[in-house]
Amino acid sequence: MARAVRDTDQDLPTGALIAFFAISFGLAWGLFALMVLFPDWITEVFGPLSGHHPLFILAVYSPAIAAFILVLHRAGLPGLARYLTRLGLWRVPAVWWLLLLFGAPVIYVLSAGLAGTLSGYALPFNSLGQALGAMGFMLILGPVEEFGWRGVALPLLQRRLAPFWASLILGLIWGLWHAPAFILAGTPQSAWDFSPFLLGAIAISVILTPMFNASGGSILLAALFHFQLNNPLWPDAQPLDSLVFAAVAVIVTLLNRKALFRRSDAVRRVIPPSPR
Repeated sequence: MARAVRDTDQDLPTGALIAFFAISFGLAWGLFALMVLFPDWITEVFGPLSGHHPLFILAVYSPAIAAFILVLHRAGLPGLARYLTRLGLWRVPAVWWLLLLFGAPVIYVLSAGLAGTLSGYALPFNSLGQALGAMGFMLILGPVEEFGWRGVALPLLQRRLAPFWASLILGLIWGLWHAPAFILAGTPQSAWDFSPFLLGAIAISVILTPMFNASGGSILLAALFHFQLNNPLWPDAQPLDSLVFAAVAVIVTLLNRKALFRRSDAVRRVIPPSPR
């Protein structure tokens, strides 16, 4: 039986979840509000809105910023160092590595095939260097969110809820957090429909949770899975890919129902304890 995390430990208190969501939403949605209210000034100072726009990147980083602020406030630099050791957690059963490496590309290719767009797909790069540059940028964009979503929010939610229910709530919040990007021209999400995206976010959250718990709370694996979702090599199959992710989430839930519906093996610490 996993020991319950007490608020007196040098770990984030459960109530820090409210502050985490407040900072994550406040910073990201506040930046998007500036882009809506002052588009000409933002364009003049920072350039036209795109996935490479500095304010867009700052908004994407807001969950990580919230995580670092809360960890530093609670436990200082030593606590932050222990928190970051979760980047070194990589050991999970081989089936999770297979899902991590091949799950997303198979889902995207299958979805594109079902949508009838696979036959006309071509890599959107003129050279290997261009492809590697795009992949490198995506590696340091969306995956950084996982310092917050799986690094902080999921463990705190799992203190009160079974992993499955924590996954559903986090997936819903995670999807809603992206909502402003769907109404601003120039963002990658502006070309997508929000409802399928939200379904996909909830499904992906459910898929990620048993892998996350099996790893002991790895931020690394969550970030790598997030990168696979954004990997520019895979064909865009929106909105059909969300339905396929939902089907995969059902299969993952059935195969991991014991782990998902009991709290005993759920990761509930944000900051690992000090070595004794």
